[in-house]
Amino acid sequence: MDLAAIADLCLALPGTSDDEPFGPGTTVFRVDAGPGKPGKLFALMNGGTDAGGATRFNLKCDPALAQGLRERFPEVVPGYHMNKKHWNTVRLGGDAPSTLSAQELAELIEDSYDLVVSGLPRAQQERLRWVGLAQRG
Repeated sequence: MDLAAIADLCLALPGTSDDEPFGPGTTVFRVDAGPGKPGKLFALMNGGTDAGGATRFNLKCDPALAQGLRERFPEVVPGYHMNKKHWNTVRLGGDAPSTLSAQELAELIEDSYDLVVSGLPRAQQERLRWVGLAQRG
């Protein structure tokens, strides 16, 4: 999956937007946190490449799952320039292995989004029509 397809997946989620607060080449994906509040970061894409020629894509992750994902998928590593407990980096292209399917990557993106939205006030979750509300009751 290329970076444009990943960006499209992020932006297809309800209430999301993107910007480049760190300058050109680093795109941040946010979910609307409510009126007058800054959006909450759920993904970050670095358009450059690392020493191995791979691009990096950071996703928020439940700490209980983060290490397991790193062990299962060699292209998933501790969050680059992020809190390693709460963030994973997915390395794409270059010398990075390619064991994650497009569906699995899409699920990681959705999980990151859900993790952030689950921390928003219920009223904002309802405005976003978050499907997690049905599961929470």
